[in-house]
Amino acid sequence: MRVLVIGSGAREHAIVLALRRDPSVTAIVAAPGNPGIGQHAELRPVEATSAEDVVALAGEVAADLVVIGPEVPLVLGVADAVRAAGFPVFGPSADAARIEGSKAFAKDVMAVAGVKTAHSEIVDTPAELDDALDRFGPTWVVKDDGLAAGKGVVVTADRRAARDHAAELLEQGHPVLLESFLDGPEVSLFCLVDGETVVPLLPAQDHKRVGDGDAGPNTGGMGAYTPLPWLPDETLTAIVEDVVKPVAAELVNRGSAFSGLLYAGLAIGKDGPAVVEFNCRFGDPETQAVLALLDSPFAELLHATATGRLAEVDAPRWKDGSAITVVIAAENYPARPRTGDVITGADDTATAAETLVLHAGTATRADNALVSAGGRVLNVVGVGEDLAQARERAYARLAQIKLPGSHHRTDIGATEVVIPS
Repeated sequence: MRVLVIGSGAREHAIVLALRRDPSVTAIVAAPGNPGIGQHAELRPVEATSAEDVVALAGEVAADLVVIGPEVPLVLGVADAVRAAGFPVFGPSADAARIEGSKAFAKDVMAVAGVKTAHSEIVDTPAELDDALDRFGPTWVVKDDGLAAGKGVVVTADRRAARDHAAELLEQGHPVLLESFLDGPEVSLFCLVDGETVVPLLPAQDHKRVGDGDAGPNTGGMGAYTPLPWLPDETLTAIVEDVVKPVAAELVNRGSAFSGLLYAGLAIGKDGPAVVEFNCRFGDPETQAVLALLDSPFAELLHATATGRLAEVDAPRWKDGSAITVVIAAENYPARPRTGDVITGADDTATAAETLVLHAGTATRADNALVSAGGRVLNVVGVGEDLAQARERAYARLAQIKLPGSHHRTDIGATEVVIPS
């Protein structure tokens, strides 16, 4: 099987490494990829949001499977074009990708499907803002209704901060979603979905805020770990049966059947799971930890999903133990990050069983030096017999990497998690 992977981040780096472990995969092309991915796959340039360019590339490389990593191409319908050209593609249609591309659409789907989520209101004019804010609190949740790479969300007890963020979004022409605050720890559950067939992967927990102790603004994610020793099996079953399956069925009912990876972000409160958000693709940085423990042929799972045969393949198998991802971010991230700094100590360790260094925002300079080229620059993945060992290995490997001005959280996976009762 020849696989074309669209994307350029650490998520795609993890996907490429998981594909390499599948004996059925004979070649991997990544577009546009990054310097780390380039050590394991052929890199080709592409404009990932151009359906015409992606279809042309799939033809050039004779792809047997196309895997689209980021959400923006999916929301723009790139998967539709690839599928229409006759290539099996792992990624939903534009209609189905609205589950992430429009939070208002997702809320409507959940309402019809009977899925518990936060109360919400859409505000699309400044004149409505103050009255709407008065109907929420004492903790305000303010979201960009469209795609915002995880950074369009403000959760705050400061009404002025909530108002300022909402006003800024409205000034940019973006409708604002106000939500009631959901208590309890958050869980990310990835599910392979083929119509109404739902196959869950390992649950993970993301750490969204930039600083230790969940301080500071939201980011695209500063780290994650899997599995979750504090999450009861019956709660995981309830998420699949009462949340993901009803949403998948409702998308089928609407003529927008989902094919790909449906990501449910949930808060586990005293009254059970409630949905924070849905995404239409593998999450970042949770994927990096989850795939580190996968012990099944990855391409087989993705190809079966893409070709409507997910119900026919064996359920995923998992290695024993735990995995953790820690993100190394550039100076000033999540605001305007500083780029162009030389990185040392990030030599590839992809063959190691204990740690991986995945590239997220890197580039190679003319003199072949590796430099930072984004906000989230590198991910360090640690694998161990338990979470404590995985953490120890990840942070020991991270200490060997030098990037001027960089920062990372030191508490990924370290907080004792308690579900409200």
